[in-house]
Amino acid sequence: MTLQELQKHLEHNTQEISEEFTRIFHGRGGLYEGWKHLTIDSINGEIVSVALYFQEENEDALLAMLKNFIKSSHYTTLVVQRRYIKGAPSEILLGELPEDLYIIENGMKLKLNLLSNKNSYYFADMKNGRNFVRENAHKKNVLNLFAYTCAFSVAAKYGGAKSIVNVDMSKSALSTGKANHTLNKLDPRGVSYLPYNILKSFSSLKRKGPYDLIIIDPPSFQRGSFEAGKDYEKLIKKLPQLASENCIVLSCLNSPELDTHFIVELFQKWAPSFTYETRLKNVPEFASANEEKSLKNLIFRRNNGL
Repeated sequence: MTLQELQKHLEHNTQEISEEFTRIFHGRGGLYEGWKHLTIDSINGEIVSVALYFQEENEDALLAMLKNFIKSSHYTTLVVQRRYIKGAPSEILLGELPEDLYIIENGMKLKLNLLSNKNSYYFADMKNGRNFVRENAHKKNVLNLFAYTCAFSVAAKYGGAKSIVNVDMSKSALSTGKANHTLNKLDPRGVSYLPYNILKSFSSLKRKGPYDLIIIDPPSFQRGSFEAGKDYEKLIKKLPQLASENCIVLSCLNSPELDTHFIVELFQKWAPSFTYETRLKNVPEFASANEEKSLKNLIFRRNNGL
């Protein structure tokens, strides 16, 4: 794909103005030769957010094209994040950002920080996972592990959850999670936020259970905190103690090195009362040349506590 072809791709994908968050170019999926370093997002029909994962010789030409694209479109603002630089700095190249920025996803509002280092509070590729939670949370006690900014909790509350326990080591992330609930004018009753080290807090979590819907969405690697290859097993081992008789588990994994079978086999070995049902389809805009290297959202259901 040439630079000119990329511009035509963007023009085609933005013909209709959408207020919802949309990925309009996903080079990370490996489907566009020479563009694996690039992603481009449309936010609220006004902002284009670009992430560069490593430096290429054509960067200046790319940014010049994007500026021209913005000036000839309905967009007003261009933000670029260079993730290949230490600290992953972001820069506003055109326009300005609102002071209290949020995205819209299926009617839900979720805070967004485009000038943060690396993570912007929102993981767009998890949209179908949040849809699943929203559709299956009614009257359920929900445990949201690695809650981050509690987008799953917002979805569960929209879906009519009875109670939600959000767990994450980051107090600041949970604080943003509370703000997300407030932003959506959700009833705060029944929602708790626990700044726990999950791997060291199973006894406390057990006392608050059992849970009818458990969400496991850990980082694939977080130095000193969690490494999926060796720590995911610890979570699966504890599930039978936390789960109700008909508990549903959404088990998430976003590591290119670990495939679906890695999680399925952990359940078979350490939580055999759970049956693997399906892998949720990924959001089409995040298509990958190798789906096993992309996000995996796996659904398990307990067989009446057997």
